Amino acid sequence: MKIALIGAGNLATVLGHALCNAQHDIVQVYSRTMAAANLLAEKLNAVPTDSLDEITNDADLYIIALKDSILDAVIDKICPVRSDKLFVHTAGSVPIDVFRRRAVHYGVFYPMQTFSKTRIVDFRNIPVFLEADSYLTMQTISDVAQSVSNNVRELSSADRRYLHLAAVWACNYANHCYDMAAEVLQKVGLPFNIMLPLTDETARKVHELSPHEAQTGPAIRYDENIIEAQMQLMDDNPRAQQLYQLMAQSIYEKSKK
Repeated sequence: MKIALIGAGNLATVLGHALCNAQHDIVQVYSRTMAAANLLAEKLNAVPTDSLDEITNDADLYIIALKDSILDAVIDKICPVRSDKLFVHTAGSVPIDVFRRRAVHYGVFYPMQTFSKTRIVDFRNIPVFLEADSYLTMQTISDVAQSVSNNVRELSSADRRYLHLAAVWACNYANHCYDMAAEVLQKVGLPFNIMLPLTDETARKVHELSPHEAQTGPAIRYDENIIEAQMQLMDDNPRAQQLYQLMAQSIYEKSKK
């Protein structure tokens, strides 16, 4: 299938390589900057562009992998003039209705994973959640999804909001906790990699236990001596103290349910 990638960021880069490996033809890569478009297009043997006015008409599928905040404007620019084409976006929190009255054939292609351009991931293990305007569109994007992933599911926009919220908790906020831990370690000259056996085991445990069952630590028993002592270590960072206290209370309260 001929595919135009509208975007050259983390997700577009990883997805583009997966599509290329699945023998799809990436005909064009768009990015706001020509440098980024060139970088990815060269790897995918595609034509780069930094102009929405120069988006090709010679693609079967247009995958819009851009920031949520600019999706609406980009869709309004490129979809109405290509009404016979198939468009999907990759955003977890943007409803399918963003295409309504702008495109005839449209859907959502949401790979639930954290992506970085420099990290190679096995796309086969990444769940891809689909939504489409029609049965025919669903068949088409499902074929594309199944060519790169072994875990493809249909999910409505309403339900995808909750999936995306769960992903933010499990990934983005968890990583922020890693960043907070790294700041603490810097105070005593320790590298974050000493935490990796701990973080790895924490992740492995939830393959076998529910997160509720896997929870440990002073907050689950609300050990006030430890909690207060650790709060004092953060006297120079009131925001960290606030987050720590809220997390401790939440863990303790959930442990009682």
